Amino acid sequence: MSFSDKKRGSILRNVLTILLAFSALCISQTPTGSSIFRRKCAACHRDGQRTRAPSQEVLSQLSSDFILQVLDSGTMKSVGARLTEAERVAVAEYLSASEPAEPRLQGGRCAARRDPVLNDPGWSAWGVSAANSRSVPAEVAGLNKSDVPKLKLKWAFGFPGASATFGQPTVFGGRVYAGSEDGTVYSLDARTGCIYWTFKAPTTVKTAVSSGFGGRVVYFGDVSGNAYAVNSADGKLIWKIHVDPHPVARITGSPVFLKDRLYVPVSSGEEGAAIDPKYPCCTFRGSVVALDARTGRQIWKSYTIPEAPHLTGKKNSAGVPLWGPSGAAVWSPPTIDLGRHTIYVATGNGYSDPPSPYTDAVVALSMATGKIRWFKQLTPNDLWNIACVAPDKANCPQNPGNDFDFGSPPILRTLPGGRRLLIAAQKSGVVYALDPDHNGRIIWESRVGKGGPLGGIEWGGAADEKQAFIPLSDWDPNNPLAGGGLFALNLATGERAWYAPPVKPACSTQAGCSPAQSAPPTLIPGVVFSGSEDGHLRAYDATNGEVIWDFNALRSFLTVNGIVANGGSMNGSGPAAVNGMIYVEAGYTNDIAGNVLLAFSVEGK
Repeated sequence: MSFSDKKRGSILRNVLTILLAFSALCISQTPTGSSIFRRKCAACHRDGQRTRAPSQEVLSQLSSDFILQVLDSGTMKSVGARLTEAERVAVAEYLSASEPAEPRLQGGRCAARRDPVLNDPGWSAWGVSAANSRSVPAEVAGLNKSDVPKLKLKWAFGFPGASATFGQPTVFGGRVYAGSEDGTVYSLDARTGCIYWTFKAPTTVKTAVSSGFGGRVVYFGDVSGNAYAVNSADGKLIWKIHVDPHPVARITGSPVFLKDRLYVPVSSGEEGAAIDPKYPCCTFRGSVVALDARTGRQIWKSYTIPEAPHLTGKKNSAGVPLWGPSGAAVWSPPTIDLGRHTIYVATGNGYSDPPSPYTDAVVALSMATGKIRWFKQLTPNDLWNIACVAPDKANCPQNPGNDFDFGSPPILRTLPGGRRLLIAAQKSGVVYALDPDHNGRIIWESRVGKGGPLGGIEWGGAADEKQAFIPLSDWDPNNPLAGGGLFALNLATGERAWYAPPVKPACSTQAGCSPAQSAPPTLIPGVVFSGSEDGHLRAYDATNGEVIWDFNALRSFLTVNGIVANGGSMNGSGPAAVNGMIYVEAGYTNDIAGNVLLAFSVEGK
C-alpha cells in the first residue's frame, strides 16, 4: 500500500469517526414524542382548556396506528403537516401506551341477509326530519309516556378501537346506521344489533347517516371534507365527492336529502390550525353545497361569507401576513323550508379580522340557486380561534370574542294559529325565535344560561307546536359541578314553562364528569329524553320536567359484536326513538371517553 493510500485511508477513518460522532449527537438530540407533544400539541390538549380537543388521558386510550392516521390525513393533518414522518410516529407512540386491548371487529355479523324496508319513515336524518325539530310522532316512536319507565337495555354494540362517539344514530328500514371515530360506517339490525355491512371512510365520520330515494341510498360525510353515497342494501360505494378544496375543510353537520338533491354543510378545523404562529390565519369560509343525489355532481355552492378572504395588510407577531374575513363554518345540518323553497343554516364565529356580518348568524339560502335571501346576525364581532387560549397568541384577533357561535341548526315550527318560527339556540346561552317570513326578524329571545366556548346551548334543542325544550351545557373547567338543566319555553312567547335543575353527578371524582347537558334532546309525545356528560340518559315528563326514567351508562358492556365496550359522556349525539326502541351513543373525547351504542326497549313488548 502506498503512502497516498495510507493517507487516504486515514482521512476516510477520520471522516467516518466524525460522521459517527455527528450521527450519535443527532440521535441524542432527536426530539422525543413527549417533547414534540409538549411543544406542538399540549396547548390544545391540556386538561381544562376550552378547545374541544381531547385530553392526553383520552388520547392514551387510542392505538398508535389510529393517532398516526389522524395526523397523516385526518382531523389533525394541518398539525401533522408541520411534523416530519419520524416526529408523527414518535408522537403517536408516546401518546398510545399500548394497542387497544379489545380485538378488532371479530363477530356480530347477521346470520342472513335482509334487505332494508323501503319507504320506512323512521328517523332518517339528524333532526328526524328536514325541519330539525327532533320531535318524533307517536306512530314513529312506538312509545308512550307509560312505556318509558319500563325501558330496559336490550343490546349494546361496541365501536372497536374508539374512545368517542359522535354521529347521531339514524334508524329506518329496520336498520340502525352509525358512523365511528375510525371512519367505519355500520349498518346494524335494529332489533338485534347484528352487522349487515360496514363501509370504511379514511377519516372520522361525525355526521348522521341520512337516507334518500325511499331508503335505497344512504349519505354521510367525513372530517376530510368528503361526502359519500352508499347503497343501503350492501354498503357498496355509489359516489364520493370532495366538497371543498380548503386543506382543513370538514363535514360535521349531517347532509340532508330532499327531492333528488343532497345539501351538504361545510365546517373546518382552521380554528385549531391557527394555534401555529406560522400559519397564515385565516382563509376558510363556511358553505353549503348542493349535489345531484344520484351522481354527486355539484349543482351550486354558496359561501356563508360572500366576500373572499384577502390579505389584510397586517402581520402577526411572528411576521406572518394575516388574511380575512374568515369563519362562519356550518357545524350543523341545514333546515329545509319547502313552503318558501328556502334553506336555513346557523353559522359559527369569525376566525380573523375583519369582522363579517354573516358570522354567528342565521342565513337563508334559495334552494334552487344557493343565493343568500337574508341573514340575521345575533352576536357581532365574535372573532376567535384556539390561539386565543394558547401561550402564543400570535394569531388571536386583536379584540377576540367569546366563541359564541351556533353548533346547532335552526328548528322550523308552526304555531297553532299558523305563525311560523325559527328557533335558534346559541352557545351564548340565549334562545331566539326568528320570523322566517320577515327576513329573520327577532320575535323573542330568552336567556337560559351564561354561555361560553363550551357553554350555553351546544348541539340544540327539540320543539313541538307549543314548547321548545332546551338543555343547557354551561360547562366550566374550573367547576366540575357547574352547568346542566333542562328548560321548557313557551314557543309563542319564549317564557319559561318549567325548569328541571341538573342532577348532581355521582361520578364527580372522575375526570371529565359534569352535569352539563350538551347533547341534543329527543321529544316523543309527553316525554323529553336528554343525555348528560355524567353518562346518564334521563327521560323527563314534558308537562313538568319530572325525571321519570334514568339510565347510567358509565360502565362496561359486553356487546353483540364480541368486544367489551365502555360507556361515557353523552354529548355530540342524542337518542333516536323508533318502533318502540331508544338508541343512544355514550362516550365523548372532551369528557368521559366511551365507545358504545345502546339500544333499549320495553321488556316483553
